[in-house]
Amino acid sequence: MDHPLGPKTASSGQTTADDTMIVEGNQANFMKDVVDASRERPVLVDFWATWCGPCKTLTPALEKAVRAAGGRVKLVKIDIDQNKALVQQLAGLGLPLQSVPTVAAFWQGQIADLFQGALPESEIRRFIEALLKLAGLSAPSADLIADARKALDANDSAQAAELFGAALNEDPERPEAWAGLARALLALGDDAQAEAILADVPTKLADHADIVGARAAIAVAREGREAASARNTLETKLAADPNDHEARYALANALNSVGERQAAADALLEIMRRDRSWNDDAARLQLLKFFEAWGFDDPDTMTARRKLSAFLFS
Repeated sequence: MDHPLGPKTASSGQTTADDTMIVEGNQANFMKDVVDASRERPVLVDFWATWCGPCKTLTPALEKAVRAAGGRVKLVKIDIDQNKALVQQLAGLGLPLQSVPTVAAFWQGQIADLFQGALPESEIRRFIEALLKLAGLSAPSADLIADARKALDANDSAQAAELFGAALNEDPERPEAWAGLARALLALGDDAQAEAILADVPTKLADHADIVGARAAIAVAREGREAASARNTLETKLAADPNDHEARYALANALNSVGERQAAADALLEIMRRDRSWNDDAARLQLLKFFEAWGFDDPDTMTARRKLSAFLFS
């Protein structure tokens, strides 16, 4: 996937200049290309055969995933029929090679993990990410997401959008990349594009907390913008009638839209103190939506959640 907002990268499947990233292996070079090489970076060994149907789908997927890792991992491909002595030797060491494809992961000269059979690309990526984590490394998409979050925190929304888009190109199954891109677009004032991004989220990721939070952020931002222009009017109404809960509810949305989060939360809590059941508990439900939009580990969420708990259990 090449997202229109993210740059196309060599790791999207193109051949790179690093010819040592993917090599053909045999008994003569196994120690050098696998065991010794694994002391510097993780090495995947793909045991395959020309007559193996699943190998024909797995090997290209492995190559793509290895290229996407940007040199952090190496792939050595070994034809078991051309290297029977090596296969027998490895089987004697406990490596199960009764069937192919078998992929063994080496790190620090030892077998760290393995799988058998043809896995989908998403599971191959997860396998490699686990191996990189074991080696104290991170996947390129994780690095891009970390940089994108820093840009978003620094209010560089355009750069954040570009980096989140690049992360999606690397790995379209990262919910934090989808959600981050939507939030960056929202910060740029492009609600429609943010919603379009979330509409493209794979079904299996739709209920992830990051995706749910991004949807909530879009919803409360829209509500807030609609109320922000009427802030002075709303404050005048409340001065005249402190029990005008509809005005206070709208004011909470307006406050949230301009970043006055605690004031927004306090407005909703005030509605609850005056009339807990107002509009089918709308104030509490909106406050929970704020929490989703802000992020459940956000300091503002935690502060407002403590206030909510104190009110509910007082």
